[in-house]
Amino acid sequence: MAQIMTPPRGFENAEFEIRTKNTQSQMAKIGLTGMLLMSEADVRYFTGFHTLFWQSPTRPWFVFIPSSGKPIAVIPEIGADLMRRSWLDDIRTWSAPAPDDDGISLLTELLSPLASNGATLGIMKGHETGLRMPLGDWERLIDGLPGLQIGDATGLVQELRMVKSKAEIEKLAHICAIGSATFDRVPEVISAGMPLENVFRSFRQEALAQGADDAPYVVGGAARGGYADVISPPTQRPLQAGDVLMIDTGCTWDGYFCDFDRNWAIGPAIDDARRAYDVLWRATEAGIAAARPGATCRELFYAMSAVIAEMDDSGGDIGRLGHGLGMQLTEQPSHAAFDTTVLKENMVLTLEPSLSYGKGLMMVHEENIVVTPQGGHLLTTRADSELPVI
Repeated sequence: MAQIMTPPRGFENAEFEIRTKNTQSQMAKIGLTGMLLMSEADVRYFTGFHTLFWQSPTRPWFVFIPSSGKPIAVIPEIGADLMRRSWLDDIRTWSAPAPDDDGISLLTELLSPLASNGATLGIMKGHETGLRMPLGDWERLIDGLPGLQIGDATGLVQELRMVKSKAEIEKLAHICAIGSATFDRVPEVISAGMPLENVFRSFRQEALAQGADDAPYVVGGAARGGYADVISPPTQRPLQAGDVLMIDTGCTWDGYFCDFDRNWAIGPAIDDARRAYDVLWRATEAGIAAARPGATCRELFYAMSAVIAEMDDSGGDIGRLGHGLGMQLTEQPSHAAFDTTVLKENMVLTLEPSLSYGKGLMMVHEENIVVTPQGGHLLTTRADSELPVI
């Protein structure tokens, strides 16, 4: 197996400067005087602040993007040392947790000039966003800033994050290579008779051995002739001859995800499973070819759906046939009939066609690509063209 080359961790300060200036330019166009960010991915995108401490819901974290200049962090003191290693200069802290005033006084002081001028503060209000602070604290903050207007910054931030920089693509390619190498090892580390929970555990161990920082997302299913559920925790049911096994993984490296799956037959596969695999493999090929700048996500959806319809004309009951990928396992946009987002060069996407067959069975096939003028360029190692057998 070829050695996986490791890119540098982190980013040069220039990366964050470009992100911030591009954002400030767009803020001016839509009338935002500032923007307040609270989610892990958005805070990290503008600062490089990368920590597992976000998994605790106890403390809120805030970053303010002014109309010009560097972002300003308003964070619990426990994160001050790490944030000071970032490119930020203005870091304001409080001793947290403090339920009576978890950063609200500091935020009020910071945002008061905007309120005095009747300016508009951008907040992430739309799909795939969350407040990530107590609603009561938000109400107290707004009550203390009469005159402040609130605008929606969702489209602005999501549009900028959809298009990846060269350094981001290098990280995504690296974790996709690690995931691909892990999948290559599956036939060697699992076998019939192994409980499904041990299959998933072995996969995680192999992913870490291949160089992943973590494998926080490992799901799938296995049952005779196919599977009907791909999101439940694994059980102790052993793999059996006649099963179809699917593993879907989101491994991470330096804070960036891969997200793709692989299918195997345990012993001989039924004809329907082999046919479903073939249809989905060709649907993915259609998606790869269609993923060009200027096409829409809707068009990408229909390109894959046209092939899927050879075996399943339900129209994609799971809602979409892929999505964006980056610092989060799933990002905007969605490959769905409702999404008219125009593809741009250097967007990183998953292609995830699925279909139903037999009596309540399903199959999912997934690859990760980057959009290029020639179509989708694979970041993952392409799956076998025929359903592989273990």
